[in-house]
Amino acid sequence: MSIKVLVANDSEIVRRGIRDLLCSHPEIELVGEAADFCETIQMMNELNPQVIVLDLFMPDGTEAAIQRVKSCLNQDSRLLAISLSNDENAMALVESLGAVALLDKMELSHKLIPTIMQLVSP
Repeated sequence: MSIKVLVANDSEIVRRGIRDLLCSHPEIELVGEAADFCETIQMMNELNPQVIVLDLFMPDGTEAAIQRVKSCLNQDSRLLAISLSNDENAMALVESLGAVALLDKMELSHKLIPTIMQLVSP
């Protein structure tokens, strides 16, 4: 059984890099890519991903949008936040969203896959 992952990031280059990482792992299925919070919410409802890799700071990241993401999480989904800045603002968003982890975008190449595998292991 594959792990269904949704990637949400406003940068096409970052999404492409994450896509390449995920697609190189046979146990992971990339089910969708969103470029903003609005698309993320829509895809979460349609695709029921197990893991959502979410950029914390996308242009439409209003408090309302962030809370809608949180309300769309089902009990089987895990939210994995990513950001270039892991400061107090990022940590506050992680807590507000109920994300299980925060990864620095600069470390995704060696931390993303192990973190996803850890999130879904029994």
